[in-house]
Amino acid sequence: MTIRCRALVACACIALAVPLAWAEGDAPMAAAPAGGYDYPTQGRVEYVLGCMDDNGHDFANVYKCSCVIDKMATALPYDEFVDQSTFSKYASLGGEGGSEFRVDQAKAQTKKFRALQTDAYRRCGLGRDKTAAAK
Repeated sequence: MTIRCRALVACACIALAVPLAWAEGDAPMAAAPAGGYDYPTQGRVEYVLGCMDDNGHDFANVYKCSCVIDKMATALPYDEFVDQSTFSKYASLGGEGGSEFRVDQAKAQTKKFRALQTDAYRRCGLGRDKTAAAK
């Protein structure tokens, strides 16, 4: 490697290291999306995959299910989304283990979540929400 090549490599390393160090250190926090709450990618992906399990693994449903979670993210902070979706998922769980999901507060959370989800399904062009039909 010539001296000129070594100098170019050294300059390139320094040029790349400075922005990387800045990004890891005191980089400004990303702004929340306009008109909604920021959900983690993993949460969005899990929702979209579950939605596609319920509605079919058509390519169009990737967009429709993504639309649904985007609509829900505009109306509900992520922590509330997790709570409400958990209550909704386990509302029909039988036995003693499911009693926690059948108290009045859980029923109210389930009702709010299913209403929000049904509206998002309708607005995004998906068929009738199967979880709302299971009331």
